[in-house]
Amino acid sequence: MTSAGEEFIIFHMSRKVCILKGSPRPEGNTNSLLKPVISELTRADAECEEFNLYDMNIRPCLACRGCQRDWSAPACVLNDDMGGIFSSMLSSELILLATPIYVWYCTAPMKACLDRTAYALNKYYGDEKGPSLWAGKKIALISTCGYRPEKGTDLLEEGLKRYCRHSGLQYLGKIAERHLGYNVEFMDAEKEQRARNFGRRLLREL
Repeated sequence: MTSAGEEFIIFHMSRKVCILKGSPRPEGNTNSLLKPVISELTRADAECEEFNLYDMNIRPCLACRGCQRDWSAPACVLNDDMGGIFSSMLSSELILLATPIYVWYCTAPMKACLDRTAYALNKYYGDEKGPSLWAGKKIALISTCGYRPEKGTDLLEEGLKRYCRHSGLQYLGKIAERHLGYNVEFMDAEKEQRARNFGRRLLREL
């Protein structure tokens, strides 16, 4: 038997976040913007599991529909690193996507990852409509771009909102910041504070 306070601590420490990092540069703009968010999450004892997608073997979806034969698990026929990502997604409350914008959308490893989840976690493509295995999960976006964010990240955000509706996910919003040029320092105190505020807002949603 635990007290009400002890029960709160157990719940507080059980929150898990799956973080998909879609930048090719470990010390680039996107990861610099992500770090204060992670700092706020871990400071509140959220368990963050990070995946550097550029370092992983993530093959493109084949649209073979093999995963649709099993409604109880992702069951993807491709044997690569997506297995660990599927497991993390399904055990997390929040999935955090961090990506720079390339041609008005996310980077190629991030897109490949999202394509794989579209089939493996949504059992909608057979003769009968099955379940969404990750329905109710929460998704948030961290993004960087060269254009003003309202022109640089708008297409990705709209696509992500539609994907959330399709999958039964809850979209928690985004933080997006602009880089003004190669000779200009990307991060500053204001961006860091906005990122920390975003992390705190995500915590309130968990």
